[in-house]
Amino acid sequence: MAAVVEDRTSGAARQHPKLWQLRLYVAGQTPKCLTAFANLKKICEEHLAGEYEIEIIDLIEQPQLAAGDQILAIPSLVRKLPEPVRKIIGDLSNTERVLVGLDLREMG
Repeated sequence: MAAVVEDRTSGAARQHPKLWQLRLYVAGQTPKCLTAFANLKKICEEHLAGEYEIEIIDLIEQPQLAAGDQILAIPSLVRKLPEPVRKIIGDLSNTERVLVGLDLREMG
């Protein structure tokens, strides 16, 4: 799985006009990594529709990229923007925990 950027931005003004840049670190297409991506995509569609980018970094193909965000476990989600940077480790199946971790809890 190469690094892929999924751009879901739109020109329409929304309630929260900022762009969310999310980076998901995975190691191949393991069930846990695929689940993390599916869960992240669902959360983004429900809470950040049109206002997010997801970049997938496969550490099997690009292991040197783990150091930049200090990735110690996978899958790991890093919120690059809006600042401050936030990290969530795991398959993102606990939606409430992910929303709190991304500071989206009040928005939903």
